[in-house]
Amino acid sequence: MPGLSSPEPYILWLTGAGILITLVAWLPLALKRLPLSLPIICMAAGAAIFLIPPITFRPLPTILPDVAERLTEFVVIIALMGAGLKLDRLFSWRRWNVTWRLLGITMPLSIAAITLIGVYGLGMSLAMALLLGACLAPTDPVLAADVQVGPPKSGEEDEVRFGLTSEAGLNDGLAFPFVNLAIALAAVAAGSDEPWFRNWLLHDVLWEIGVGLIAGWIIGRLFGWLTFHVPAKNRLAQTGDGLIALAATLISYGAAEMVDSYGFLAVFVTALTLRRSHRDHDFQREMHALTEQVERLAMMVVLILFGGALVSGLLESLQWVDLMAAIAIILLVRPAAGLVGLIGLPAERSEKMTLAFFGIRGVGSFYYLAYAINAGGFGSGERLWAIVSLVVLLSILLHGLSVTPIMRAMDRQQGRDPDGPSACPESV
Repeated sequence: MPGLSSPEPYILWLTGAGILITLVAWLPLALKRLPLSLPIICMAAGAAIFLIPPITFRPLPTILPDVAERLTEFVVIIALMGAGLKLDRLFSWRRWNVTWRLLGITMPLSIAAITLIGVYGLGMSLAMALLLGACLAPTDPVLAADVQVGPPKSGEEDEVRFGLTSEAGLNDGLAFPFVNLAIALAAVAAGSDEPWFRNWLLHDVLWEIGVGLIAGWIIGRLFGWLTFHVPAKNRLAQTGDGLIALAATLISYGAAEMVDSYGFLAVFVTALTLRRSHRDHDFQREMHALTEQVERLAMMVVLILFGGALVSGLLESLQWVDLMAAIAIILLVRPAAGLVGLIGLPAERSEKMTLAFFGIRGVGSFYYLAYAINAGGFGSGERLWAIVSLVVLLSILLHGLSVTPIMRAMDRQQGRDPDGPSACPESV
């Protein structure tokens, strides 16, 4: 009888991929009622995998900076498409009041507060502290899925879930000017004599935001027409294939980046425009479902690697003061800035507290940091990676353990059955 031989790495990868896909499909259902989140499971699994002695590969972003940037970039743009597709609320300045407050007040206050912590508490340069603030201010569209609205046409869109979904969709694009400002300040500190403020204001703010919005709207209108409004036999909706949403994501992002604008912003606007091309069509659900599956799979890969990085020395550069700063960013900065931004909002106090508390940090923070470090001016960024990673780790643990009981309690308070057909799924 032949003995068991050591499997080839290829076979191990295939088996691991199968296990991962199984978990993508099953874990959200299994965790629905538990005070535990999918990101925590993925992170723990990654840590366990990379602690196995024969595995010598170390998934550190400082070793693989380009991979870190591109992988996190892909996850974020898929999440942005999914967020835009599931928003049922019509766009208007009044209906989106909570969004403008979180974007126009809460996010700038958060950036300013974290920058001050970086300069005066952590002894960083202004450029490095501003980069830290720009990375950690936006609510993450990937890991914030636990507190977002339900699928299209589900009616699962209370003020809290809508506010956090729309904020996560737009703030990733709008945080980019501050990342670019930090890069410009780092170049000035290195001796550059370019007219940095003029270039930043005209290009990084006005051009990239304006053109990103326009590019996203054009691509969204084009895909909306091809999907729902061309002659019936040729409509993309007739395919029943949700891959159309993935195609729109990649084309929108690529087109926006080709004209040197913010692709994140373009993707979310494309999703909103496509969603409103035919709001009641069942194909909206097909596109969202496919997008959500791809997003969840990619997110799990990133978090498994993140767990591996944590046990591979990612946090070795931390100092005690960095730990105190990370705790302050999670427990003080976002909640306080959130409550200030929501002053005067016609909502229950519990809703405002929930909106302020769940400013989840995650994959978007990793992308911004990788992008800025690869652009130059910040060295290897080991301390920045350690601080940002610690904040994300604390956010995953704190928000992941509290999201299910808090959101279920809020549903009951507002007269909804958290286990009924109208309950928002907490899937990621």
